[in-house]
Amino acid sequence: MTTDTPARLLQLLSLLQTPREWPGGELADRLGVSRRTVRRDVDRLREIGYPVQATMGADGGYRLVAGKAMPPLVLDDEEAVAIAVGLRAGAGHAVEGVEEASVRALAKLEQVLPSRLRHRVMTLQSATTPLVYGAGDGATIAPETLTVIAAATTANEKLRFHYRSGDGTESSRQVEPYRLVSTGRRWYLVAYDLEREDWRTFRVDRLTEPFATGARFTSRALPEGDAAEFTRRAMWGRQPSYEVDVEFAAPAEFVAARVPASLGTPTAEGPEACRLRATASDSIGWLAVRLALVDAEFTVHGPPELADHVRELGARLSRAATT
Repeated sequence: MTTDTPARLLQLLSLLQTPREWPGGELADRLGVSRRTVRRDVDRLREIGYPVQATMGADGGYRLVAGKAMPPLVLDDEEAVAIAVGLRAGAGHAVEGVEEASVRALAKLEQVLPSRLRHRVMTLQSATTPLVYGAGDGATIAPETLTVIAAATTANEKLRFHYRSGDGTESSRQVEPYRLVSTGRRWYLVAYDLEREDWRTFRVDRLTEPFATGARFTSRALPEGDAAEFTRRAMWGRQPSYEVDVEFAAPAEFVAARVPASLGTPTAEGPEACRLRATASDSIGWLAVRLALVDAEFTVHGPPELADHVRELGARLSRAATT
């Protein structure tokens, strides 16, 4: 029986946040109290803003409904661990669709997790081997690295770290972090480099030992565009780009959900057809694999190098399936 009223209210709220209707008798059994106490506790939740709806009947039932301004979510230990493990796994391997907001959520969640739960999260993740598609060079990122950067960015704190450039040169940097940008395969940090007195992009998988100094700064404005556009221009400046033109035998919304956001949005050419035209700077081989993963028939109209890679990939897969 839960005799502590605040603890009991939190437990009740945790149960009600499950999307189902709870009979009053079942809630009373779960909490170890009388049905009358359950009714009083529901009234207390309503008083502080939680929209709990009651239904009539022999046993009566309760459920939480959407309100205009939902008070904070309450998670039990198992739910908090499950969410943290999922966010860490996705963030650490730059899974497409896990954007900066997810990393900020992970930073907030891990900040309030008790040490016993943080230990469980790390143990679970270390024992899990993720399956990652399109990872390019296989580079992974420690989730702690992303959360430190995200926290410093949100708090406008100067950040120190060690960095290894593409040619292997090691350096120490002190920056004013501006934004994290996900390209689907990799994470980049857009920041103002204080020593070089200029804006820079840093591949996060080449960044180690990030440390928020505690020194605050006033956020600067990017010279032009947003962080994603700044990163895109920086990437294109370092490697050749090419014009992609691919036709799919599938609805535009189906394809849009399965291609990297950096390639833009396909244009519908009928209920079961669409066309994707974009300027890309990723490797041709990686793009060929991503197109194959869309799970739809497609035709490459350009560039010729992409058509060649798709043809070679198809032949390789056919040979692998030969018995």
